[in-house]
Amino acid sequence: MSRRWHAFACDGQMLAGTLDPAPGATGLLIVSGGNEIRSGAFSGQSDMAARIAAAGFPVFRFDRRGVGDSEGENRGFRHSAEDIACALAAFRGQAPQITRVIAFGNCDAASALMLAGGAQVDGLVLSNPWTIEDSEAGDSTPPPEAVRARYLEKIKNPREIMRLLGGGVNLTKLARGVIHALKPPPLPSSLAQEMAAGLAGFTGDVRILLATADRTAQVFEAAWDKTDPRIRRCEGAGHAYVEPAHRAWLEAQLLEALRG
Repeated sequence: MSRRWHAFACDGQMLAGTLDPAPGATGLLIVSGGNEIRSGAFSGQSDMAARIAAAGFPVFRFDRRGVGDSEGENRGFRHSAEDIACALAAFRGQAPQITRVIAFGNCDAASALMLAGGAQVDGLVLSNPWTIEDSEAGDSTPPPEAVRARYLEKIKNPREIMRLLGGGVNLTKLARGVIHALKPPPLPSSLAQEMAAGLAGFTGDVRILLATADRTAQVFEAAWDKTDPRIRRCEGAGHAYVEPAHRAWLEAQLLEALRG
């Protein structure tokens, strides 16, 4: 079935959305993160939508206000709940057969869905939720737990041990890393606490997907209950799941949620 472009209203502004039609009664609403347009980086979300629709599930993507083809002022993810609600209404209007909607968001799109208390959908797939406050955004240092995990992996690798014994390791840098690794975990940010509170009242199915090589995911995990049964980890994946195996894992998670 052919892809369709739509314009829909949100608080007096016109927003742009794209529907990949399919006959299924369960649909996927994709919420873009950051200032990313609805096609995603290198058309990643567009391609994913086509594959999900080919599996029988309609998919709706949209640009929030002030982003891409949409009108209005971009006020950031913290103020996007109304945009998500309007997109959900537009999705239901364009695919009237759907009785169930799963929302997917990566990075601060996942945070927006949590802050919105689930945004009135039936299930959530939350990938690498953003919990970093504005004052911390420029700090690229992984949390202490992530550094400890990296060092443990190196200790298990005989080649890394030989590098250390052979003088191939910068000891000053190593010492700084060890000191950082021994620090206690940081307290959850106020944003993380708001997200947890928003999610607490949501009764639908929730999946929290973490790309283990991604700093955003590492910071989130350091502030979250690591025994949370909703967490699923993609080992070695980066923030956008660009490797074919990692992208296939992400799509499998989405399809499993849609079929659940």
